[in-house]
Amino acid sequence: MGKIYPAIDHPLAEWIKAQHVFFVATAPLAANGHINCSPKGGQSLRIIDPLTVIYQDLTGSGIETVAHIRENSRIVIMFCAFEGPPRIVRLHGQAEVLRADHSNFASLLKHFPVNLGTRAIIRVKVKRIADSCGMGVPLYRYQKDRDALDKWAQAKGRTQLQEYRKQKNTLSIDGLLGIAE
Repeated sequence: MGKIYPAIDHPLAEWIKAQHVFFVATAPLAANGHINCSPKGGQSLRIIDPLTVIYQDLTGSGIETVAHIRENSRIVIMFCAFEGPPRIVRLHGQAEVLRADHSNFASLLKHFPVNLGTRAIIRVKVKRIADSCGMGVPLYRYQKDRDALDKWAQAKGRTQLQEYRKQKNTLSIDGLLGIAE
């Protein structure tokens, strides 16, 4: 039942846009390093072209994804249908971390709502697109996006967010470089 796609075509793009959550998985090069899988809100991902996606990386308690991308650029983004027909889609690719000082950051940031907690944009050059049945994925009903992270970032403000990133986002749990303000 699985299918490999040469690119993100219009029907697939529409299906991806309809998903409310996606998962990002990365791993360090070290065999004893920690593999990471992070859930993300669906409204933080944009399809730029048939082989490029970006997502808004928001300030959080960890920095594993960014650290792994900086080390080796490998990434997979997974979408699951929690409503409607069963389906799983994985976008495998090479990612890069774009910080505010990157020449493309400002133009790509315009694709997203303003969010004080934005620490980077992750740009993924998609190398493999595959779907599978998803029959084992349970059905859930979407209620609404959470606003707790946005409120937390607003309450901290720009200066305290920078300090928080210095404390929590400089190194990964395996000691890889994350984001140093």
